[in-house]
Amino acid sequence: MTAPPDVATDDAAVIEQSWHEPERFAVIYDRYFPEIYRYVAARLGRDAADDIAAETFYAAFRKRDRFDPARGAVRPWLYGMATNLVGRYRRDEGRRYAALARVAPESRADGHEARVAARVAAEGVRPQLARALAGLSDGDRDVLLLVAVGGLRYEEVAQALEIPPGTVGSRMNRARRKLREALGGTDPTHAEENSHG
Repeated sequence: MTAPPDVATDDAAVIEQSWHEPERFAVIYDRYFPEIYRYVAARLGRDAADDIAAETFYAAFRKRDRFDPARGAVRPWLYGMATNLVGRYRRDEGRRYAALARVAPESRADGHEARVAARVAAEGVRPQLARALAGLSDGDRDVLLLVAVGGLRYEEVAQALEIPPGTVGSRMNRARRKLREALGGTDPTHAEENSHG
């Protein structure tokens, strides 16, 4: 999922062009909105994803004159903003995972939250995984989901969260260990490590 170097260079040029031609920013929006939306939807649900993804691009548009290509590419910059906005809704994210942990896949419920939880559970999210995700620290969960859902490499996660790459590795290892323990030895992130480590 990492943007090829020519796209990253093009992204930086588009951002710079948008300083004087604001409509050029639409290229960045069109290129990255779908994946930012998927990332936010995976963390907070579709209801929140519309608003948070839109808010991410609004914030990026407002801050486009402060984007520094020397610090990294546009894609992780956008994921960093999205993750910060998700942080504002973190209580909802924790409640969502806790609800998923309580709902059995075959369960039918009348309330909206319960229907959402049942639908997600039916799509393969096991209650143990949801419970394990809810139990992770905010920083560990951010790293894990940027890699697993966002498809970012460790270096991109470091850029997105403005933390050292070594911290990304230690948070990912800690999150994987906790997930493995919660899932009885199964490691749902093993393939991710091979492709992102």
